[in-house]
Amino acid sequence: MEFACGRDHIVVAARMAVRANGRKPMAKTSLISVVDDDRYFRESMQRLMRSLAYTAEAFASAADFLASPRLAETACLIADVNMPAMTGIELHRHLIDARRAIPTILVTAYPNDVDRARTLNEGVVCYLRKPVDEQHLKRCLRAALTSGE
Repeated sequence: MEFACGRDHIVVAARMAVRANGRKPMAKTSLISVVDDDRYFRESMQRLMRSLAYTAEAFASAADFLASPRLAETACLIADVNMPAMTGIELHRHLIDARRAIPTILVTAYPNDVDRARTLNEGVVCYLRKPVDEQHLKRCLRAALTSGE
């Protein structure tokens, strides 16, 4: 399975229905932070986010992201599962433990069912396989950016 979303589909459908009934959608100026040790993937994701009219910032490691002043304004985090020093899964847990939970989308070139089930159960919004399908990613971004509403 290439796409898995951790939010209850009924809740997501209800939110979409509310939006369709006249509520103003969240501004796309929301900051999307991309954390990936692969420079080419990181840069392509940053370009994609900008092409979708989001503000995007890219970081080569979890430590770089955690040390950034942009951490506090990040509306959605896209992180690679497999990174040295601190994985995307560990980064997500660290943010929760520090009471700085950010809606998170995990991406990986090496998906497995155990990580997918565990991370979705722990509140990750989506768990996506690389290369990332743009339509799946758009749905995940919508779910992530509306998760706090």
